[in-house]
Amino acid sequence: MGTYNEEEAIETVLNDIDEVTDGKAEVVCVDGSSDRTPEVAEEHGATVIRQEPQGYGVAVREAVLTPDRPIVVTTDCDDTYPMEQLPEFLEYINEGYDVVSGDRLYHGADAMPAFNRFGNHAFAVIASVLLGERVHDTTTGMRAYRREVVQSIEWTENTGLSAELLMRPLARGYDVREHPIEYAERLGETKLDPIEGGLAIAKSIVKVGLEEQFR
Repeated sequence: MGTYNEEEAIETVLNDIDEVTDGKAEVVCVDGSSDRTPEVAEEHGATVIRQEPQGYGVAVREAVLTPDRPIVVTTDCDDTYPMEQLPEFLEYINEGYDVVSGDRLYHGADAMPAFNRFGNHAFAVIASVLLGERVHDTTTGMRAYRREVVQSIEWTENTGLSAELLMRPLARGYDVREHPIEYAERLGETKLDPIEGGLAIAKSIVKVGLEEQFR
């Protein structure tokens, strides 16, 4: 997890992870907070890597490359993602999938602001056209990866890293499954400006899609 001022939700998320994995998960938080998020995370057993805030992708890239485990899972720390579905993701990886990506839009994502929901549908359409393959939710924060997938690709994006983490594996022939998940209303305030952030994500999707076409 990349964490930034999520003191309100981080304890709940970590407790949920601990419960569904029987305490066997190694949790890594890359943190640039000015509140007590890192202290709370450490109190609940997470490894915290402190860094100056440099954006979503910089933090998540560090987080996914740090654990020495065969399966790496990403999630957000705002309590929007259903940790109770995490065993389903691991089961699909064990069945042979390389990436399992949570599809928030499958059930409607009513807890998501309407503007964001529209943007995420638009991102999926753009990515689908560029990839020549239907994708449904490019910017979800809940995914499971075989470690060799995240190690084998040079990740370049920051705000748009979530889309890149789906698009490059798909374009390179990895076995990717989009799996429906429930999506809840976040705890705490969002850090992403919907217009500025949305434009940055759209730019990343186009850049990654074109790069993969001509790689």
